[in-house]
Amino acid sequence: MHEHHHEHNHKKIGWTILLNIFITLAEYIGGIFSGSLALISDAGHNFSDVLSLALGYFGEKYSHKAPNKKYSFGFKRIEIFTALINALILWAVGAYIIIEALNRINSAEHIALGIMLIAAIVGLAGNLISIIILNKDKESSLNMKAAYMHLFYDTVSSVAVIISAIIIYFTGFLILDTIVSIFIALMIFWSGYEIVRKTVHIFMQGVPENINIEEVHSKIGKMKGICSIHDLHIWNLDSNEIFLSCHICSNKKIKNDVLIRDIRNMLKSEYDITHTAIQTESEEFCNVNYGCYIK
Repeated sequence: MHEHHHEHNHKKIGWTILLNIFITLAEYIGGIFSGSLALISDAGHNFSDVLSLALGYFGEKYSHKAPNKKYSFGFKRIEIFTALINALILWAVGAYIIIEALNRINSAEHIALGIMLIAAIVGLAGNLISIIILNKDKESSLNMKAAYMHLFYDTVSSVAVIISAIIIYFTGFLILDTIVSIFIALMIFWSGYEIVRKTVHIFMQGVPENINIEEVHSKIGKMKGICSIHDLHIWNLDSNEIFLSCHICSNKKIKNDVLIRDIRNMLKSEYDITHTAIQTESEEFCNVNYGCYIK
């Protein structure tokens, strides 16, 4: 079932890649012929969508390859790696737009508003279709979330381009095109920030944000047959799977197999942690080597 869902995800990404290639070309050509930097910026954002979706496609397709002798954990972190590259590409596109906008700030170039408006509407329609395609599965992985956020912010920027074209038509306020370009760039930076923060946290093997490690420590320590717990580590392998390892000191009044089973059942039911490495030790070994008792 999981593999079927995984295959379903990368097929969806494949369709959105094709759609966004069309949008990028339409907006870029429209931007060149209309003279609109905002439209070219939106095309640049759409191009980053294409790269993002391509990386997402790669991540979704290969992150679930089976483990081998060289990579015993498999390739699950491809998802995180591609999501990080994805966000960094967003920032590079945003920086390019800012530079272009600053170069234009003192020049009011002629804009063919009809071409600008038609191209922006085409971009908006394409982005809305892409969002509908990915909406249901946007929380299934960090890759899908990154791809969805690209498309969401690009939809917002397309709306901004359309509104600016209408305002320029009625007011002649040409600098609004440059202002909208900067607005799009700032959205691009913001949309990349959350992905970078989460991927770096996972790469640093940080405790998952939805888990309180002190609470987990306390609950394990209070279970029947456990004197104390030490060397507790909780981390994400990818955006979904959580791993836990720890050493527990047992009082020999309960079998180790039963103790480990109870701990695993608790972790699965309360924290959805299914990958564990639990080492049991005698009170004497714990006390002498680690001083692990928790008062």
